Amino acid sequence: MTTDPNRAFRFTAAEMQARLPASGGRRFAIALERGELLVEFYAPQQIDHQKPHDRDECYVVVRGEGRFVMGDETVPFQPGDFLFVPAGMPHRFEDFGDDMAAWVMFYGPKDGLAGNRL
Repeated sequence: MTTDPNRAFRFTAAEMQARLPASGGRRFAIALERGELLVEFYAPQQIDHQKPHDRDECYVVVRGEGRFVMGDETVPFQPGDFLFVPAGMPHRFEDFGDDMAAWVMFYGPKDGLAGNRL
């Protein structure tokens, strides 16, 4: 979805859940594209088949619990958690239930913003 640059937007998890394809394996819906920002609603089922992405990425967990693998580290996640993954890093959700969902934000240039510090 391309958006009007002079308009504000609000998206709810329920609205985005309803926009997910009922079948076919694709478990995300695009909420917003603006410049270098892409916002998606992601709700994997059973297995998270993600591959490393070429842009930095952030997740905000909406619902569900489990483990999140990022590189060599595995951390628990729950609703409200914020997860950051730099461009190119292998990552995936594991041991999550059928109701798991998260907002996903991709931003910045390809290959990420390497060198920035937290």
